[in-house]
Amino acid sequence: MIYRDFKGLKLSGLGMGNMRLPVVDGDDGRIDYAEAERIIDYAYEHGVNYFDTAYGYHNGTSEHAVGRALAKYPRGSYFLADKFPGYDLANMPKAKEIFEEQLRRCGAGYFDFYLFHNVNERNVDAYLDPEYGILEYLLEQKKAGRIRHLGFSCHGAMPTLRRFLGAYGEHMEFCQIQLNYVDWSLQHAGEKVKLFNERGIAVWVMEPVRGGRLASLPEDAVSKLKALRPEETLPGWCFRFEQSVKGVTMVLSGMSTMEQVEENVRTWSEDKPLSEAEFEALTAIGRSLFAGGSVPCTACHYCVSRCPQGLDIPRLLELYNEAVFSGKDDPIVRSGVGSFESGKLPTACLACHSCSAVCPQQIEIPETLAKFSAMLGLEK
Repeated sequence: MIYRDFKGLKLSGLGMGNMRLPVVDGDDGRIDYAEAERIIDYAYEHGVNYFDTAYGYHNGTSEHAVGRALAKYPRGSYFLADKFPGYDLANMPKAKEIFEEQLRRCGAGYFDFYLFHNVNERNVDAYLDPEYGILEYLLEQKKAGRIRHLGFSCHGAMPTLRRFLGAYGEHMEFCQIQLNYVDWSLQHAGEKVKLFNERGIAVWVMEPVRGGRLASLPEDAVSKLKALRPEETLPGWCFRFEQSVKGVTMVLSGMSTMEQVEENVRTWSEDKPLSEAEFEALTAIGRSLFAGGSVPCTACHYCVSRCPQGLDIPRLLELYNEAVFSGKDDPIVRSGVGSFESGKLPTACLACHSCSAVCPQQIEIPETLAKFSAMLGLEK
């Protein structure tokens, strides 16, 4: 197992995410505890020492399953990460209540790593609202030793990320983002990594294989990769990509079968970062995977100043591209669209074409917003 240094700690390069544990009869809330424990045991025994869970994973049962599986091991031999569930705005006044419940569920005494969960456009105002005092409470827990390291996860766009860092950045030691060779462009992950490197914030990776989607590629893409590294598996390419990105310390993978954990452990037995040519080839494949129907918006914001409705066109186009690639029901799409007031949805477009007139990429913006509205089933 490859290990990375984080403030003197020896973290396994591969961490186990516990959002996709094996379940009974397809019911996400009924974890197969015996099989989950077998998988966690294998990961631990083969060098994985970082285990990530969250309040809402598996309908609230993941924390208990992880705590139960790890209870047999010395507490200092592994690192446990959990998160405050601010993705649900109803939880904002309940920081203390939820934190205490999480400690009870996990039975671990303290959290090595604790995160603000999924900072995005819909919840950033509440996260930053002093009325809830979430940061202050978590800093108190850190001072008391019940949190060792504080960070956040983020699916938000760059302006939201910068806003959160502007307010809380001095207290954030790491950030967990969706990072893979598709999202390097699609979710502007490359820009986010650059920002974190500039600020000295360690990068944690989620969705390195994009929920398994990158474990299967079109034949032409497979042929290109085989020509470069005949022995590398498709998931292996995903992890070699992460090994090539400056600032990446932890790569989480949600492993639901023994075969997945065995293969991932084998991959992480050695460090084989990509050459510059391999990196370019892989990110080009990533761009091609969402090219069909997507638009080449660079978020220059020229269009925004021309829009009589004041629409956040770059963000809407970013969500449109995500929907083209992942589908309209993808959580990122749902969360992003849900963050807009009704008057700021794509249906508010007047089709005046003032935006298209100044778009350097020559995007037909009103037509694209109309497609997005139809895709979402929205009506004016």
